[in-house]
Amino acid sequence: MATRRAAKQRSRSATTRSAGSRSLKILVLSGPNLDRLGRREPEIYGSTTLAQIHERLASEATARGARVECRQSNHEGDLVTWIGTAGDDGFAGIVINPGALTHTSYALYDAIKGVGLPTVEVHISKPDAREPFRRRSRVAPVVFGRVAGFGPSSYSLALSGLLDRLEA
Repeated sequence: MATRRAAKQRSRSATTRSAGSRSLKILVLSGPNLDRLGRREPEIYGSTTLAQIHERLASEATARGARVECRQSNHEGDLVTWIGTAGDDGFAGIVINPGALTHTSYALYDAIKGVGLPTVEVHISKPDAREPFRRRSRVAPVVFGRVAGFGPSSYSLALSGLLDRLEA
């Protein structure tokens, strides 16, 4: 009887692990001014809104057996807190567009480094082709990948790359 219960428990645990690997939870963060997408400098950022990007990511994640939770804040502290608690909240990885904080925030650098989750930096435009101050990313040294210049599709490419890494 005890052997049968142990076998049943092992089977249940294996099923849970298997289901869990198919339902990775990804945190998608967007920083300052990205709530203005679709209205802000459309010649640089296009006409797609952040809500539309989030809807697309949710569909793409679902198609791969994962799910995303998308958040935006104009406040650096919110982003730092969300990154810092991501592991405790069950996230397997992070996609982040830090916006202008990319170029200034050692706090984001420390948070990403400290959380220890695979993280991809994403940008709609190509910062290296813009103003000189945008050419240095403070978070680049602690992310495993960076996607930039593909418009709103940059988020999708970042999610795909992160899921590929997590599933490998």
